[in-house]
Amino acid sequence: MCEFDHLSQRERELALLAAITQRETFMIEISHVDKWYGPGFQALKDCTTSVAKGEVVVVCGPSGSGKSTLIKCVNALEPFQSGEIILDGIKVNDPKTDLPKLRARVGMVFQHFELFPHLKIIENLCLAQEKVLGRSHDEAVAKSAKLLDRVGLKDHARKYPAELSGGQQQRVAIARALAMDPIAMLFDEPTSALDPEMISEVLDVMVDLAREGMTMMVVTHEMGFASKVAHRVIFMDQGEIVEDALKTDLGF
Repeated sequence: MCEFDHLSQRERELALLAAITQRETFMIEISHVDKWYGPGFQALKDCTTSVAKGEVVVVCGPSGSGKSTLIKCVNALEPFQSGEIILDGIKVNDPKTDLPKLRARVGMVFQHFELFPHLKIIENLCLAQEKVLGRSHDEAVAKSAKLLDRVGLKDHARKYPAELSGGQQQRVAIARALAMDPIAMLFDEPTSALDPEMISEVLDVMVDLAREGMTMMVVTHEMGFASKVAHRVIFMDQGEIVEDALKTDLGF
């Protein structure tokens, strides 16, 4: 449960705004990050922001504005040339940082699901638990079954990804990320590849996560989601953060 859950929406926003002024409450700190693709194209320009523990931040902007690049830099899926990112007190771009270990603590949900097509759904959830976290097979199966029930897919555990709809596969991807007991969740346009009728079932799961206090950074065009659960909204354009404010200050 988030420490701010007993407060009203506006009180929660103000409490979180106060919290992010205190360094010990930061989950993600992004400071003066620059990234180039080759010598001729700068994808990120002096990006600075932060995400407090329990905060939900939505990142918006036109295609090519750097949204996905920024979120992938958070767990070093994309390298960056200058600045720093600190995740739960660990400097992401420090050569001494054990990146596989760090990434295991941060859930990542991509646009295109990235499920293993040759594995059944339950096997997709168990694999990393066993190989990375060292859980026994029985423990991993029990955890996976619980999470599939949570996202409404308990009866699909023995199916293959191709037997599920796009929305169902994305819910499996969210359950797979949660199976690693993440300290934060990163979402990179999780609904953009889905048919309109499938979007709500994925957003419903994300809304539940947000209300339970999960720290979330979400790249999305779904303003309804931002209006419902985001605490802050970041707007990007041409690689720069041009607005970073409470959603209520932006008229949501």
